[in-house]
Amino acid sequence: MNRENDFSRLELNLPGCLSNYAYFRGLLKPATKLLVLVKANAYGHGAVEFASMMQQAGADYLAVALPVEGVELRQAGISLPILVLTAGTDFFEEIIDNRLEPGIPNISTLKAFVSHLENRRIENYPIHIKLDTGMHRLGFMPAELDELMAYLRECKAVRVKSVYSHLAAAEDTAQDDFTLGQVAQFDKGASALSESLGYKPMWHILNSAGIERFPQYQFDMVRLGIGIYGISALPGVKLTPVASLKVKVLQVKKLSAEDGTIGYSRRGVIPVEGMEIATIPVGYADGLDRHLGCGAASFAVAGHRAKTVGNICMDMCMIDVTGLGVKVGDTVTIFGEDPTVEELAQILGTIPYEILTSVPRRIERVVVRG
Repeated sequence: MNRENDFSRLELNLPGCLSNYAYFRGLLKPATKLLVLVKANAYGHGAVEFASMMQQAGADYLAVALPVEGVELRQAGISLPILVLTAGTDFFEEIIDNRLEPGIPNISTLKAFVSHLENRRIENYPIHIKLDTGMHRLGFMPAELDELMAYLRECKAVRVKSVYSHLAAAEDTAQDDFTLGQVAQFDKGASALSESLGYKPMWHILNSAGIERFPQYQFDMVRLGIGIYGISALPGVKLTPVASLKVKVLQVKKLSAEDGTIGYSRRGVIPVEGMEIATIPVGYADGLDRHLGCGAASFAVAGHRAKTVGNICMDMCMIDVTGLGVKVGDTVTIFGEDPTVEELAQILGTIPYEILTSVPRRIERVVVRG
C-alpha cells in the first residue's frame, strides 16, 4: 500500500513514546521492573506496533486484558513475558500454548487452571495472584487468603510469579487516604502470601498515576498504562501524545445560502454569506463521537482550526474551511498535539481512554520514527 495516498492513519510517534517511557523509568529505582499495558489494542494505538516499540524500549513485561490479545502478540513475534489480566476459564489451552501468564483472581479459577496443567503434566507454570484491596472488581478478598495459601502450599503445577492489586483512585488527591489504605492492605496480604509460599514473588500495585504520585510504593514492579500514551496525572507535566489521528481532505465545496443545509437531518445551516466546507474521511465508525458535530469540536488544517459542520456521519464529516485555502489532499489532524485528546474528552465529558480505544482497526497504524 502506498501510504502517501492513505486517507486515514493513526500516527505513532516513536521518539515521543520513548520520551514518555524515559520519564516514567526515571521515577523508578534501577531494580524496579516496568510492565506496560497494551490491552484494548494498546489503548487504541495498535497492539502489535506498540508492543514492538515497548520491547525495543526495554520494558520488562507486557499486560493484556484477554488471552486472544496475548495470542496476537505471540503470533507477531513478541517475546516479552505477557500477563493476562482477565484470563477467564475458557482459554487455558491457548494461554499455555502461547506461554502467557494468567492473572488469578479467585480459587475456582486457580483450581480450573491447575487441572489443565496437571492433565498436561506441567509443573511450576507462572501465575499472578490478584488481591482485592478496595477496587472490588476482581481479586482475592482478605478472608479468602487462608484457603489460597493452603492450596498453593500443596500445588506443584504453578509458581506465583507476582502478587498484585489495583488502585481505584490514585489520580485523585481527595482519595489519598483510601489509596494509602489500599497500599497498606496490599502490603499485609502480599507479605502473608509470600511468607506462606516460602519464596517472594514480585509485588506490584502502582498504575500510571500511582507511579507519579506514590513512587515510594513501587515495590518490585509497576504497571504503566495511560501514561506511556502521553497522559499525565500531574498538573504541569508535559508528556508527548503518542497517537495522532490524521486524515486527508476528500473534497472542498463553496456553498451559498441558497444551497440551504449540509449533512444528515439538515443540521448544518449555511449562513447568508455562504461558506466553504471540506469533507474528510472520518466518522463515528472511526471513533469520532457524534456529539463532536455541529461545531462542538474543531480540527487542525492549514495552520488553523476548522469547526465541524452538521452531523457526524458514519464514515465522514464536514468542517468549515472558509477562507483557509484548503484543497483536496490536505492533512487534517483530528487529535494529537493540536487538538489534544484531552480537549476532545473535555468536550464530551469523558476520559481520554474512551476516545483512544474507540479508534477501530480499519484505521491504519503507522509508526513515525523521526
